[in-house]
Amino acid sequence: MNILFVGDIVGRPGRRCLAQCLPRLREQYALDFVIVNAENAAGGLGIIPRVVDELLKMGVSGITMGNHTWRKREFVNTIDKYRTVVRPANYPMGVPGQGSAVVELPDGRAMGLVNVLGRVYLDSFDDPFTRAREEVERLRQSVPVVLVDFHAEATSEKVALGWYLDGLATAVVGTHTHVQTSDERVLPKGTAYITDVGMTGPRDSVIGIEPPRAIQKFLTGIPSEFRVAKGPAILGAVVIQADDATGRAVSIERVSATVEAGVDDGDDE
Repeated sequence: MNILFVGDIVGRPGRRCLAQCLPRLREQYALDFVIVNAENAAGGLGIIPRVVDELLKMGVSGITMGNHTWRKREFVNTIDKYRTVVRPANYPMGVPGQGSAVVELPDGRAMGLVNVLGRVYLDSFDDPFTRAREEVERLRQSVPVVLVDFHAEATSEKVALGWYLDGLATAVVGTHTHVQTSDERVLPKGTAYITDVGMTGPRDSVIGIEPPRAIQKFLTGIPSEFRVAKGPAILGAVVIQADDATGRAVSIERVSATVEAGVDDGDDE
C-alpha cells in the first residue's frame, strides 16, 4: 500500500499546487491513498465546506486538521457531514467531528487515520500520547494500516510520540511548523516517522504568509492581518509504503516540488 501524505495546505496557492502535482505523483508512486492536512486550506486559516469538497474532488482520500480547526464557523456547523475528515482526537469531549476514521477505497482496501494536537507551546489539551494510542489500538482491530498526524510545535514532543507509537502505528507524521525536516526514517519496530512534512503553499513567504506582514508583527508586537502570499508554490509531502497485512512501514520518502501556482490570487479562499 502506497500512501501520500501532504503537509499543511495553505490557501488557494497550496490547493492549486496540489492539483498540479497530484496526477504526476499518482503515476510515479502508484498511490493508493492521498491524505492531506488542510487546517490552513481556506484563505490560510481554517477550512470551509467548499474547500473540503474541492479537495475530495481531486481524489483526496482523507483530511486531517489542527489548531485552526474551528476558525471558520460554517465548518464547525458542517464537520459532522464529512466522514473522512478528522480533527484532533484530544479536543474535549462533546465537540463536533471525529478524531479518527477508517478511510476506504472503492476496491475495499482501507486504512486508519488519527489526528492529535500537541500541548507544548500550544493551548492545553488532553494528553495526545494516551489519546493517540487509544485511537490507534481501536482502529487496528479492523485495519492493519494506521497513520497518525501529530499537529504539534515542539520537535521533542513529536519525536517522543513517534517512539511511543513505534510498532503500533504504521506512521507518525508531524505537521504544523510548515518547514520540511530531513529526519524521515522507519523506526526499529516498523513505524515510519518524520518530524514535519512541511507545507504546500506559497514558496516566497513566512510559512505561507506575506513576509512584510509577518515581519511587522515581529518588529512591533502589534497584531496584523496575515494574508496568504502570492507567487510560486511548493509542495511538501511524504510517500509511505506499508505492508497491507502487518501494518508495518516498509519505507518513507520525502517529496517536494515547486510549481507556478496561485500567482494572481494568493489570499482568496
